[in-house]
Amino acid sequence: MRIALTGSSGKLGSVVARELRANGYEVIGMDVAGQRGPDFVQVDLTDYGQVVDALTAVGDRHDGVDAVVHLGAIPAPGIRSDVATFHNNMPATFNVFWAAVRLGINRIVYASSETVLGLPFDVPPPYVPVDEDYPARPESVYSLVKTLEEQLATELVRWHPDLSITALRFSNVMNPEDYAEFPDFDGDALRRKWNVWGYIDARDGAQAVQRALEVAAPGFDRFIIAAADTVMSRPNAELLAEVFPDVPVAREFGPNETLLSIDRARRILGFDPQHSWRDHV
Repeated sequence: MRIALTGSSGKLGSVVARELRANGYEVIGMDVAGQRGPDFVQVDLTDYGQVVDALTAVGDRHDGVDAVVHLGAIPAPGIRSDVATFHNNMPATFNVFWAAVRLGINRIVYASSETVLGLPFDVPPPYVPVDEDYPARPESVYSLVKTLEEQLATELVRWHPDLSITALRFSNVMNPEDYAEFPDFDGDALRRKWNVWGYIDARDGAQAVQRALEVAAPGFDRFIIAAADTVMSRPNAELLAEVFPDVPVAREFGPNETLLSIDRARRILGFDPQHSWRDHV
């Protein structure tokens, strides 16, 4: 399978590219910046013509793709102004989705975000562990775009029943070199309450992308993608009593089990996170 990977130079995208290639995929990286080479194309995703052209062919290096993994975006709120974030991220996603549909590419996997769950949870979550069953609660322009992208995907698959679009609601992406600071989080439960103490190792993020490419059915679906544990050594019961004492508990969970439920991703995608910060510190 030949994959067009947008955002291939980013923190998550570079790991997804490496892992997919290691597992036998041909990956054509696409980004506004990156290292020149036979497997990379410089593309401004806000320019629809460039997106169509790059997905169709690039010289003699490739002739079309089988699927699109769309990670290219301003990756978080607060990096650029709200208007700049909207004007970059929303057109980029529309262009990628629309070009894929026009070209008959019927498999798209893309980065949604944990932020649609209501981050930074200044208004407490409706229950824990949080999951995909309650409506989106965008609290920033960045998150608003992610919510609109999911609605866009919902309508596109209604128009095109053979189209598969999978939204992966990634938690805070981490690499092994980031884990040295994790023990410091224990001193202040509020420091990481903004996503109920969640994270995802980029390698497991890549696993989720591969699983979605391999097993996602036609239609639209969305999955929380997080590590199996929290960023904290302190137990969940203690953290919740301190920070979210009135939030209902929807089911039992382990002392350090993720409070970003990955049950649905496990069941439908076969997602099985293999990496923990605890193995590195």
